[in-house]
Amino acid sequence: MPVATLLPFTATPSRKSSSPTSFRLTEKFILLLVFSAFITLCFGAIFFLPDSSKLLSGVFFHSSAVETNTRKGTDSDSNIVVGTDEKILAKIRKDHEKALVEAKDTLQKRPDEIKQDIQNEKDKVLKEGLGKGGKDDDNLPVIEYVRPPGATGHEPSDPETKERREKIKEMMKFAWDSYKRYAWGSNELRPVSKQGHSSNLFGSIKGATIVDALDTLYVMEMYEDFEMATEWVEKNLDFNVNAEVSVFEVNIRFVGGLLSAYYLSGKEVFRKKAIQLGEKLLPAFKTPTGIPWALLNLKSGIGRNWPWASGGSSILAEYGTLHLEFMHLSKLSGNPAFAEKVMNIRKVLNRLDKPQGLYPNYLNPNSGQWGQHHVSVGGLGDSFYEYLLKAWLMSDKTDEEGKKLYYDALQAIETSLMRKSSGGLTYIAEWKGGLLEHKMGHLTCFAGGMIALGADGAPEDKTGHQMEQAAEIARTCHESYARTTLKLGPEGFRFDGGVEAIATRQNEKYFILRPEVIETYMYMWRFTHDPKYREWGWEAVQALEKHCRVEGGYSGVRDVYASSPNHDDVQQSFYLAETLKYLFLLFSDDDHLPFEHWVFNTEAHPLPVIKKEMTDTDKPNQLE
Repeated sequence: MPVATLLPFTATPSRKSSSPTSFRLTEKFILLLVFSAFITLCFGAIFFLPDSSKLLSGVFFHSSAVETNTRKGTDSDSNIVVGTDEKILAKIRKDHEKALVEAKDTLQKRPDEIKQDIQNEKDKVLKEGLGKGGKDDDNLPVIEYVRPPGATGHEPSDPETKERREKIKEMMKFAWDSYKRYAWGSNELRPVSKQGHSSNLFGSIKGATIVDALDTLYVMEMYEDFEMATEWVEKNLDFNVNAEVSVFEVNIRFVGGLLSAYYLSGKEVFRKKAIQLGEKLLPAFKTPTGIPWALLNLKSGIGRNWPWASGGSSILAEYGTLHLEFMHLSKLSGNPAFAEKVMNIRKVLNRLDKPQGLYPNYLNPNSGQWGQHHVSVGGLGDSFYEYLLKAWLMSDKTDEEGKKLYYDALQAIETSLMRKSSGGLTYIAEWKGGLLEHKMGHLTCFAGGMIALGADGAPEDKTGHQMEQAAEIARTCHESYARTTLKLGPEGFRFDGGVEAIATRQNEKYFILRPEVIETYMYMWRFTHDPKYREWGWEAVQALEKHCRVEGGYSGVRDVYASSPNHDDVQQSFYLAETLKYLFLLFSDDDHLPFEHWVFNTEAHPLPVIKKEMTDTDKPNQLE
């Protein structure tokens, strides 16, 4: 309201007499009103005029932009505003263009790669927040994860090979879906009765099929199922059990499966679980010699050996099949104890005399002396020899001791155990107290693949000779399949009494979905590309589909010579871990899990070669 209109109003007759004192009070009132109007006008300008927010920030919050422009002595306030706006707009344009490029790159990636990128960013943030210690919440060293080459492959160019490979993937899906439907969380599946099955080998640890199948799911690019299995491992896999387990079986299936899943996917949960379980197994080595017990209570740490094993002895194939996994446990945990335990086993063996250069199957962990002199490259002995060779290969061929031990042992096996039947079939017999038993187990059939794998590094130009041996063993094992009614191999077959490659005892006629023959076909295909190995593998696929596939999964059979199958009602976890994986790789290109970068543990879990540069002190935790 204008001031002129207020003056008459304030001097109305109704007021008290207009003495000087009374007039001064009225003036004060008018001045107060004028001042209030002025303040209102100023604040209105501040809040409603353009760029008022910048003015406020400059007045009340000392904006750095305003301070900077003031220090530079710009000509006017309008110049400050225009300059700041142009910088902001330029930054917005730049950020927008960068976001578009990143979005385009992201859309070209597979879903699992996007998830892995997100996880890597999380890990990077975690690493930056850990400080100089380089440890995470579980006191593990921070690992810079780099996926080794060949984790996944390309479809074969040949149409028939591609079709067969897809069929094997369908078999895996059927086996896995059946397990999910009828036995989820149990160790194994009973496919005929459609329920879960648990072996006492694992105590009360659950989920053997889940952990054993993880890497097969990943290799076959069944990523949704892999994520489901990962979630189960994260939420349900528990090793805090008061139960006795087989150290060997838990190591090759659970530790090996978790390590492989980590190296393929980069998911930290697998590394942590593998190390947790490895630590639970360390008390097994608390013996006078350091040779571990076969059985261990995971809660109490008390161990013992199988009561049937030659006066309480430890078994060669069990204590000798820890090396690959424990070397990686030391690498991933920063704890040298794992590697020290398995290297000590070599020290004990090196001190002992070997009969004819052979390693008996039994060793007393208290006295450090051999038990009964029974030697086998099949059950009780097999994977010990395999791990000598693979320890050398996994070390990027730096473990010279492992190399020498393997080739010396192979020479002794050739001299004392390898024989040829009258029909021309090469086989590896068993040795008991100096006498040969002319039988060969299905488990022994892995040796064809092992010998082929090691042939390239053989001493004294024996590469060709060893490849011939590997091919002959592969042919013998194929004959053990071809000479049955169901075209599936028996558990054991003999070369005496006028028979060759045939099981003569009822307790040797069963087939439990074993992988060893398929394993040798896969190695022989990789090294020779002879098409007969793929044909032999496809014969096995057809027999599995015809005689082992039932409504609820895949089952072993009790007699491979019977006219129709009598199912044993067990879908072994190793069928998904080994048999189907080796079949899939048999019909894959060579760059899928290439041998120069990966070594398979005895449960077919691929572990990366520890490259020489990884041992440099300046890269203690980098994986390649």
